[in-house]
Amino acid sequence: MSAGIPAPAAAAAPTPAATFVNPIAQQRADPHIHKHTDGYYYYTATVPAYDRIVLRRATTLQGLSTAPETTIWTKHASGDMGAHIWAPEIHFIDGKWYVYFAAAPAEDPWAIRPYVLESGSANPLTGAWTEKGRISLPLNTFSLDATTFVHNGIRYLSWAQADPAVGDGTGIYIARMSNPWTISGRPARIASPTHAWETRGHRVNEGPAFISKGDKVFMTFSASATDSNYCLGLLTADRTSDLLNPASWSKKPTPVFTSNVATSQYGPGHNSFTVSENGASDVMVYHSRTYRDISGDPLNDPNRQTRMQKLYWNSDGTPHFGVPVAEGPTPVRLSSFNFPDRYIRHSGLRARVEANVTDLADSQFRVVDGLTGNGTVSLESANFPGHYLRHKGFEVWLERNDGSSLFSADASYRRRPGLADAAVGLSFESFNYPGRYLRHYDSLLHVQPVNSALDRADATYSVE
Repeated sequence: MSAGIPAPAAAAAPTPAATFVNPIAQQRADPHIHKHTDGYYYYTATVPAYDRIVLRRATTLQGLSTAPETTIWTKHASGDMGAHIWAPEIHFIDGKWYVYFAAAPAEDPWAIRPYVLESGSANPLTGAWTEKGRISLPLNTFSLDATTFVHNGIRYLSWAQADPAVGDGTGIYIARMSNPWTISGRPARIASPTHAWETRGHRVNEGPAFISKGDKVFMTFSASATDSNYCLGLLTADRTSDLLNPASWSKKPTPVFTSNVATSQYGPGHNSFTVSENGASDVMVYHSRTYRDISGDPLNDPNRQTRMQKLYWNSDGTPHFGVPVAEGPTPVRLSSFNFPDRYIRHSGLRARVEANVTDLADSQFRVVDGLTGNGTVSLESANFPGHYLRHKGFEVWLERNDGSSLFSADASYRRRPGLADAAVGLSFESFNYPGRYLRHYDSLLHVQPVNSALDRADATYSVE
């Protein structure tokens, strides 16, 4: 039974699961994905040679991993667009395609500036592209990572730029746009690297990415050197505020997405946002490496991978990033059918259902092939890979797989249609104790028989 659990509190609206198999692409950094009205996702990213712009398209996000890649533009033989081709983004604006990217002369990487390409073709992979030239900025200094978005009917450009008057490093700027390649009015600097986590190796705020939710707007950005110190920070403003007023933005004092030793993901950053195929779930796209130590300049290391995982939302409307998940299938959350604001999570290795889980990854599990085989599944922890939900004494704990046949049996379940509602949920029947199901009782997880309607509700979960 569920004695002792109060009625559900107001929670963030649940969104369907969006699962992927990472990585999406090897040796592709600074990824950007646009979901278009023609039913395709369009994907571009930095290539390690820094010499061209590539595009892929597919009707599904996962399909981008195997989609053929087309080079749509190549660096000039010399001059301002002759090298250092960085961080392309593709956008569809007023009936035309635009790619924003950075370039510089081969001999001077500090002369990097933002540029724009335009195509009027329906398919940007096969159509012709016109160079619209450099985006003119009031400061003629190192500038890159241009992105554009519309908020409250106004189109903005945001980018990273160095200002010698401010000090070393780059800050985040924003300005209105009069057309897709021209800013208007005076730009505003809305963030500069001030915290220790923003200044490791280099003083960096770069790679802005915009997303809105409810009464707030958010800007993620990348910080520090592009090695394992690279991470994401978060800026927040009210939806109705003046986005050109730096006072409208507040910076979270700690990073929101960082390297994770347990999942073997290092230097996650330079993200963008898209949505799932049904438009119901937000998806974060980013890059990271699978190793920490790099010899020499990390910009010369080619092995940043494009990756994706679902973005979750807290009950207060703020984004919940979790950790960069391990290679392979991405995890899900399992919410209680009768207490939908409560999720299966581990706490002190004991499994329970709980609301408002501060560490998102504590409530994320990969539903993998069962350790016993035989068509079963096992629930592997997102932040403790190799640890599974297993029962002992009919209590459910998170423990490392010891390789024994007993552990395999205790950590394997048969996935069943939801006992309380097969249309919206699922249930997990113990492999070695048929008739006993994974259910919550006084907030703790057990494997127990189900006999009543309450039992069946306690043993049913929704996948998010």
